[in-house]
Amino acid sequence: MSRREREQDLGFSWIYPELNPEQKQRKADLMQQQVQPLVPSKTHTVVELVQAMAGMSIQARNVGHCYDVLRQMLEDPDRPTILLGLAGPLVAGGLREVLREMVEHGLVDVVVSTGAILYQDIYQARGYQHYRGSPDANDPELRDLFIDRIYDTYVDEVGFGKTDTWLGLLADELEPGPYSSRQFMDHIADQLDDPSSIVATCRRRGVPMFVPALNDSSIGIGLTEHHHRMLRRKRRGIQIDSIQDNYELTQIVVKSPATAAIYIAGGVPKNYINDSIVMSYIFEQKDRGHRYAIQMTTAVTADGGLSSSTLDEARSWGKIGKTAASGMAWVEPTVALPLLATAAIQSGLARGRPRLHFSWNGEILESLSHVRA
Repeated sequence: MSRREREQDLGFSWIYPELNPEQKQRKADLMQQQVQPLVPSKTHTVVELVQAMAGMSIQARNVGHCYDVLRQMLEDPDRPTILLGLAGPLVAGGLREVLREMVEHGLVDVVVSTGAILYQDIYQARGYQHYRGSPDANDPELRDLFIDRIYDTYVDEVGFGKTDTWLGLLADELEPGPYSSRQFMDHIADQLDDPSSIVATCRRRGVPMFVPALNDSSIGIGLTEHHHRMLRRKRRGIQIDSIQDNYELTQIVVKSPATAAIYIAGGVPKNYINDSIVMSYIFEQKDRGHRYAIQMTTAVTADGGLSSSTLDEARSWGKIGKTAASGMAWVEPTVALPLLATAAIQSGLARGRPRLHFSWNGEILESLSHVRA
């Protein structure tokens, strides 16, 4: 008896009954696309690697899909304004140049960040460094040595203290009164002389920086020192007006033909970017939702959050457009972001994409225009 005859003799028909025509068609529809194994010997660039990952499964496919959404937002002829939300220990993790080059090469138009990320960039711009450490370090010993630990990274607390004080002294130079975080970050950037600085590059490239929870960082510590000094001198100092932040970012959204969002981790920056869509009604504009959105995070949904809602959940609020192209990758950002940024830069996705010029009169955005690089 041949193998085929033996297989037929096994009588699988009672286990797998014959499908009706509709079921056969449905099965065929569902099984059209094969998983494409990545072939290392045929993958020569980061672009090819990320594109090949799109044919795989699990998080590799998600990373590949995020790259495709990134490509769409950069190639959209309406030139959507791309808002980059940053949270987590990104500079400590070694992403300083990745983030800086995203700004330098025109992949993003607005940066919304935690205070810690931009502070650690400033700390390095002043000549201090991040050092490789261990998550199993002797933390009481580190305390005695004035070494602060960020997971497996060390920083010099003395350098932090000096940078805090420097920031407070910069605040002393400004006229008393309220400032948005954007205005204060521009003032800081003007004092930095480091070509590798994210903050300095944003300023040079005209990319506004918003830090909606600026007080919750070492920048806030420096400003608290400034506040204390002004009180002792019976003088008025500066204050960071977080509502002015809302007002300024919402104007950017309203004056943009479309918007797109890139969320690295989540938290306050992500929610802030999304709320700017909701607040568009202040200017009598119906919210349009972001046309594109991608997120790279390790946060989970089981607690009802995912660092301020899933992208799909955000559609119910109108923050993400109902038909928006979106992608989620549950990959730690120090792994995922270098892949996407390097692929986008090497492939020249933003080449020829005009820069945005923001014309501010105090807190009023008078115009938003395009400038060819």
